[in-house]
Amino acid sequence: MALNQELNQTAKQTVKVIDDCPLEDIQAVIEAMNIENTVQPVIFKGACRHWPLVQAGLDSAKSAADYLLSFYQETPVTAYYVAPEHKGRVFYNEQVNGFNYQASQLNLRQVIDKLFAHQDDQLPPSIYMGSTEINHFLPGLAAENSVNIDPIKPLTSVWLGNQSRIAAHFDFPQNLACNVVGKRTFTLFPPEQVANLYIGPMEFAPGGQEISMVDFDNPDFERFPKFTHALAASQTAELEAGDVLYVPSMWWHHVAGNQAFNVLITHWWRDSPGYLGRPNNALALAMLSLRSLPKAQRQAWKAMFEHYVFDHDDDDVAHIPKEAQGMQTKPLDELNARKLRADLINKLKR
Repeated sequence: MALNQELNQTAKQTVKVIDDCPLEDIQAVIEAMNIENTVQPVIFKGACRHWPLVQAGLDSAKSAADYLLSFYQETPVTAYYVAPEHKGRVFYNEQVNGFNYQASQLNLRQVIDKLFAHQDDQLPPSIYMGSTEINHFLPGLAAENSVNIDPIKPLTSVWLGNQSRIAAHFDFPQNLACNVVGKRTFTLFPPEQVANLYIGPMEFAPGGQEISMVDFDNPDFERFPKFTHALAASQTAELEAGDVLYVPSMWWHHVAGNQAFNVLITHWWRDSPGYLGRPNNALALAMLSLRSLPKAQRQAWKAMFEHYVFDHDDDDVAHIPKEAQGMQTKPLDELNARKLRADLINKLKR
């Protein structure tokens, strides 16, 4: 059964849409959701429709491509080729010891030429340029085609390709995804659905981020029965040119490019200083140290994590003099973060 049919039967949730929200007001909407603890994906309908790249794409795909190439400085980009029989699905090979695509360093002009060469194919190969930093590869494009999130300086990237299906994955940063050319469908799942998405290997995944093993266009419910629960909790976002989608941190999202030429501009940012490191590292260390313990001990450590990490509040350390709080200092400053990191490194060497 196709994903759209299954969604119609299992879940009828669509992402909330806000009309007539200027780009400069989006940050305030996101901050209000965080304060109220009501964080959800949101579509800001038509919020970037006035951008020159969007307007060029509404004229024609070639106009959009020509506009993009006017900023290109000939630095090779990483592009992916997926054979037609995979129907745009960027995934593993059958043995899950490699991938079903070929990656190459190409001139962006070559990538666009290949896209247009296959634009009328009934079953084209998928040609896909993933996250490509806008200022390095297309200097000047961001001036009129990106979101200013003061005082945050997001990582802004361009994604380009034809019909493609990117498996459900999560990103630690928050994201404002601006659909500038073509149409895309995002299917989003709250973080707690991880247990129902059948996640593949953690060490080895397309794009480096672990993914759902479910084929969303042809889900095998005998092999993946809990996926029905994920679908029931899912939200869909059908994006047209000029729409901006807010993807909260840690929300799983499957992304489909629906037309022969699609361009997306993303803005990633995190809510904590970079010196605190990546939470993925903490998960990997917990896998090393805790996962193989007997269940009773795992539950004991779960209580410790809930006390010290997930459910802590300021009163928990009020009995300790401020100068003696060390790694329990809130917020953890850079000096204590560096001390903690150095201590961890030394202990892991033993």
